[in-house]
Amino acid sequence: MIDRTRRNTSASAPGWRDTTSLVLVAATALLSAGVANAQAEKAPAPAAAKSAPDKPKDGKDQSMSNPTVVIKTSSGSIKAELFADKAPTTAKNFLQYVDDKFYDGTIFHRVIATFMIQGGGFDKDMVQKKTRPGIVNEAKTGGPNARGTLAMARTSDPNSATAQFFINVVDNVGLNYRGDSAQDIGYCVFGRVTEGMDVVDKIKAVATGNHGGHNNVPLSPVVIESIRRAP
Repeated sequence: MIDRTRRNTSASAPGWRDTTSLVLVAATALLSAGVANAQAEKAPAPAAAKSAPDKPKDGKDQSMSNPTVVIKTSSGSIKAELFADKAPTTAKNFLQYVDDKFYDGTIFHRVIATFMIQGGGFDKDMVQKKTRPGIVNEAKTGGPNARGTLAMARTSDPNSATAQFFINVVDNVGLNYRGDSAQDIGYCVFGRVTEGMDVVDKIKAVATGNHGGHNNVPLSPVVIESIRRAP
């Protein structure tokens, strides 16, 4: 998701460019523009295939070793496994924000029903919270942006992800890693929803509009009441 520090002028995607490479560029700009600034960005027209979240190639269940968190929202609770095995720096960064209770009272400030729901950076008044410095992009090892996966939002700088994250509501192949260049590196997936996709689907269906220059903002705030490590 795009860091909202930047305004998107593309009609198809936040910070994206044109049609042919729209899926890639659009996805990149989309996520990039949504993290730092909640500026108006539009989602690309993703090719939405409804496949399940990525599973380990070895067929083993990683849930026993990877940490899990509970995202309690005003629309219900979502449980997610964090990929500490595949995206260790990203998972550690997210958990530090969790342990600091940074997410308490933030909102899902950007909701696009055919793309993703993004949150973790603004309060109900659309005031952006101060974060720690950005982290290295682990998109190469994190896995594909499949429906139900959690990924980090960022600006056009590949290594600018801080606290904002998004949950893919479709398979967003245009956001996946394709190479090490800034245009191809994609968005880092660091977890997957294990319970509560019905809540995610409920959130993606809310009515949205403009708020202080930001697009796709829920008309009624969808609040992240807390995120905690699962018992």
